[in-house]
Amino acid sequence: MSLDTVVEDIKEEAHARAENIRDDGESRAEEIVSAAESDADEILEQADQEVEREIEQLREQRLSSAKLEAKQKRLEARRDVLGEVSEQVEAELAALEGETREELTRTLLEATSEEFDDGDDVRVYGRADDQELLESILEDYDGYEYAGEYDCLGGVVVESDQSRVRVNNTFDSVFEDVWEENLREISNRLFEQ
Repeated sequence: MSLDTVVEDIKEEAHARAENIRDDGESRAEEIVSAAESDADEILEQADQEVEREIEQLREQRLSSAKLEAKQKRLEARRDVLGEVSEQVEAELAALEGETREELTRTLLEATSEEFDDGDDVRVYGRADDQELLESILEDYDGYEYAGEYDCLGGVVVESDQSRVRVNNTFDSVFEDVWEENLREISNRLFEQ
């Protein structure tokens, strides 16, 4: 065997080995690229799912927020309507006249008189416009006198030093009690669903 043949054999072996290394490298590179593409696809899929979850969460939050805002607006509107109804009733109470006003005032005064003993000096306060009416009614009560005005829609505030009692039996206080006791029913009737 000649030296040239040995050199040629070594070259061929080196080329073959280089070819194998190149083939192995290309094969390994293809595996790495394939794995990277697979990982990239998986990462992309996870990112898509995360984006979808975030979109759904945001949608739910906004929807929930919108529902809450709508509910608050409805409650506010109901409060406004109830306030208007209350004001209207108060205006009608203040506008009562004649026999109806006298009858209600007498009833309220009679209910308060049960709180006082005979012989007590009783002072009665009422709406400024009702002074004449109150003075007329008080003529039927011994020891009772009109003592001045009280800011109210009508009715009476009665007090006595002897009994140390003060009774507020105004249209306002009666209306407030009735309103509070029946507010749910009033609301249900106004806003039937």
